[in-house]
Amino acid sequence: MTTPLAVVTTYFEALESGDFATVSAQFADDIVWHQPGANRFSGVHHGSAAVGAMLVGMMEVSEGTFTLKRNAPLMLNGDIVAAPVHWTAKRSGAEMDGVGVDVMRVVGGKVVEVWLYTADQPEEDAFWGKA
Repeated sequence: MTTPLAVVTTYFEALESGDFATVSAQFADDIVWHQPGANRFSGVHHGSAAVGAMLVGMMEVSEGTFTLKRNAPLMLNGDIVAAPVHWTAKRSGAEMDGVGVDVMRVVGGKVVEVWLYTADQPEEDAFWGKA
């Protein structure tokens, strides 16, 4: 069986290379994604289709510039993996450069739940804009 660390490593390698098919293949069909803040993408997203739509929306709003990369080693605690991350994005009239932690629970070789934390939520909210 694939370990939680291997699943999350595959997810980030695919995300960092722009391989969104492999990114989405790491998600359980019934994934629950907790997106923080008070912006158009905030809230709890249920299901891989909803998470995929959110990620597509982020790419659209950022005019294709949104990138997210690990900025420190992944950390494992049972079936939970914590990933320190750095992201950037630009769009007409705005830029974002942030850090945070993505926490992922992996069961049966798939990411089943994700919690995101950001160091500067007001910056992220301003960039993504209100719903």
